[in-house]
Amino acid sequence: MSQGHILDEDVIAQLHAGPAGNVIEAIDIRRRYGANEVLRGVSFGIRRGEVKAILGPSGSGKSTLLRCLALLEPLDGGEVHLDGQRVGARQGRDGRLVPLGESELAAQRADIGMVFQRFNLFPHLSALGNVMIGLTEVRKVPPAEARGIADRMLERVGLGHRRDHFPSELSGGQQQRVAIARALVMKPKVMLFDEPTSALDPELVGEVLRVMEELAREGMTMVVVTHEIGFARDVASQVLMMDEGQIIEDGPPDEFFASPKQERTKRFLDAVR
Repeated sequence: MSQGHILDEDVIAQLHAGPAGNVIEAIDIRRRYGANEVLRGVSFGIRRGEVKAILGPSGSGKSTLLRCLALLEPLDGGEVHLDGQRVGARQGRDGRLVPLGESELAAQRADIGMVFQRFNLFPHLSALGNVMIGLTEVRKVPPAEARGIADRMLERVGLGHRRDHFPSELSGGQQQRVAIARALVMKPKVMLFDEPTSALDPELVGEVLRVMEELAREGMTMVVVTHEIGFARDVASQVLMMDEGQIIEDGPPDEFFASPKQERTKRFLDAVR
């Protein structure tokens, strides 16, 4: 990876100088698929510059929670707030909540960076094209300017020499770093990571975690669903445990890993260590 900051100095300054309070907040979020209630009243907030790691078994609702925060899933109850403002819906003239249209949702999503397990890159676009597309299509940045911004971001994640390669020509770790760069060029207020290393071969995990660790040092607000216990212990400000659609425990890493309060948390940590 290239030397220096991943983020521009002005972006780092903005991250540290933003208003106090929660950047993003989940308030009693509920989501069901038919009779299956996947999220059962999840509430938590994350302050500017914090890193929250979310642990839990498969099927506990972790990925669904991130998708709800990223406005990729409709809510069956509850609210998502970004910088204190409700997102995803607005109040109609009759007082009822009205879901936002796709163009309004896209504008709000641009402030919430999302990195998926399976990269979600466009196979017909080069690495540079994948990083540029949000700038040109959502932010409406002129192509020449977008190209320069995307090029610099690829350099910062150590992939300037692969800018013209297509996803099929990149390793899994390189594809995930392109996906991170694609989210970062939008200058999001918060970054959401959904098990970003789970699809990678073991020897490629480190290159992605190093990018994430540098982002944390630079003050990026992050919510990370992960099974990487070392990352959660060493980088996170707070660790949450989910089970059966609810947060059952949370605390600072030292306390969470040394003396978990819930028996379910103890069993999970014993299994993944």
